[in-house]
Amino acid sequence: MARKFITYFDEQGNDYTDELIKAVNDKLEVCDNIRYILIASSSGESALKLAEAIDKDVTIINVSHNVGFSGDNESDISDEMIEKLEKEGIKTYQGLHAFSGAARGVTNKYGGYSPLDVVADTLRMFSHGVKVAAEISLMAADAGLIPVGEEIIAIGGRAHGVDTAVILTPVNSKNLFNMQFHEIIAMPRD
Repeated sequence: MARKFITYFDEQGNDYTDELIKAVNDKLEVCDNIRYILIASSSGESALKLAEAIDKDVTIINVSHNVGFSGDNESDISDEMIEKLEKEGIKTYQGLHAFSGAARGVTNKYGGYSPLDVVADTLRMFSHGVKVAAEISLMAADAGLIPVGEEIIAIGGRAHGVDTAVILTPVNSKNLFNMQFHEIIAMPRD
């Protein structure tokens, strides 16, 4: 048995990036097995803050929106930011969202929902950031950027900045229901 500390923020969607990074740093002080941190940062700003603040030797991977998410042929992260992140040793991944992707094109045209919409909405019952943490871990695992079967920290949020961090064991998307959430480091209460 172990007693753990969880940081709760007031509400979803606020930028709690600095406080969340402190909570992640605190967790890293007592976790020797974490080698990877995923962060969802469409612009790269939160990923850069994370890299500048983390004291431990871990691999940080930034997951941004896919090209075309905000507009045809548009990237939400600039080439300059990708270059900045690379200088800090951070890879940036831009790929199709695991819980929407091409299925969103079908539902946008014909209506209805995809089974993955149900998964995403179920995770959002905890917080939007929990859904994002699961989604980016599937995306990064499918891209071969993180090992499956090894605990990682995944960080997400809603809108600007990040507000959620979890420890989970990622899987490839074909094994979605084998993903394991181990700990919530921080999340919004409402």
